[in-house]
Amino acid sequence: MNAHPHNEPPRYNKIYLDKKNGKVCGVCAGIADYTGIDATIIRIVTILGLISPASGVVVIAYCLMCWLVDPKPKDLFESQKEDEFWKGVRTQPKNTIRDVRHKFREIERRLRAAEARVTSKEYRLHKEFEDLEKK
Repeated sequence: MNAHPHNEPPRYNKIYLDKKNGKVCGVCAGIADYTGIDATIIRIVTILGLISPASGVVVIAYCLMCWLVDPKPKDLFESQKEDEFWKGVRTQPKNTIRDVRHKFREIERRLRAAEARVTSKEYRLHKEFEDLEKK
């Protein structure tokens, strides 16, 4: 049996029901996972919606989401770190781009430092001494 409906691969930018962390159907937990807002806050807003004059709309929207939204695939995120990364992409894409640029700059800086060390005369001299000691 295929884990993803209609042979569709899981997408990181799609809302899913989070039945594992859900209380009733996983709608509030899924919305919280998608938006990056704490699930407790989403649940409180939902309860306030139920006691408001628009309670019928909230009930219909909740039921429709239970029925139409796919459950979160178990293999959506390979690790907790990846999960946090994709949550950040969904909620703050500009910050994510900035963070990735910063990481690449840091990697490039470290690579340049390593390259400068390996190509220096001091490194070659040290390497020649090591080779002599081994003989």
